[in-house]
Amino acid sequence: MSLVVTAPVPGTALAMADVPDPVFAQSIVGPGLAVEPPAGTVQALAPVDGTVLKLHPHAFVVLAGGGRGVLVHLGIDTVQMAGEGFELLVAEGDAVVAGQPVLRFDADAVRASGRSAVVPVVALDVPVGALTDLRAPGPVAAGEPLFTLP
Repeated sequence: MSLVVTAPVPGTALAMADVPDPVFAQSIVGPGLAVEPPAGTVQALAPVDGTVLKLHPHAFVVLAGGGRGVLVHLGIDTVQMAGEGFELLVAEGDAVVAGQPVLRFDADAVRASGRSAVVPVVALDVPVGALTDLRAPGPVAAGEPLFTLP
């Protein structure tokens, strides 16, 4: 059964190759897409129904049915911000539904720190090329489909 992965934040959809970090750009973590969020405080939503497997101020993983994991990483090198500008809204182990707020972050604070605020959305443990229905680059609203996992 296929799984539609939705945009966790509004903004501009980008190809993973356009993420300013080689680990994401080369799909080393896994394939997916990214979203450049707007200015200000942004709510990051669960991209799929599932359980919050991992939760950090700068990233989270939702484990969906069939053991499929989706990583949402808020900004590049934001682990170095030690949670500054990030607010958790759920706990590790919580069940979430697609579109449910997981955390809030200040995209302006990320950019002011000299980091990119781009949000990679990665399908974990999936081969490159396995995703279908990849959204074309351009404007995207939070909750709109980004790609489909087989």
